[in-house]
Amino acid sequence: MEDNAPLLVVVDAANVVGSVPDGWWRDRRGAAERLRDRLAADGLPGRDGPVEIVLVVEGAARGVESVPGVRVESAPGSGDDHMVGLVARAGEDRPVLVVTADRELRRRVTELGAQVAGPRTVRPD
Repeated sequence: MEDNAPLLVVVDAANVVGSVPDGWWRDRRGAAERLRDRLAADGLPGRDGPVEIVLVVEGAARGVESVPGVRVESAPGSGDDHMVGLVARAGEDRPVLVVTADRELRRRVTELGAQVAGPRTVRPD
């Protein structure tokens, strides 16, 4: 693993947005944009050092634009499969953290060497 490689943080937008019943279902795209903007402003709370944040969106949230500090990727199909692919491509060269509460996704990415954290890691409210 490269010592200077920034932590790759892959955020499961649907899972994180869905973790708080704040009416997100009325505007999935808007909810994903608010999460993106919070990530751009706050980064990964409690983490010193460089991070690369990738927000994976799917369904009605597809098409959300990237902003400085957050790369947004629209999954062409399954968001989970897209996130697993991102982790697999990162390989052993850099540390990876996947933010999701989805048990099956957590299992799949930890088998590839990623660490996992729950939605409160990036959405404490």
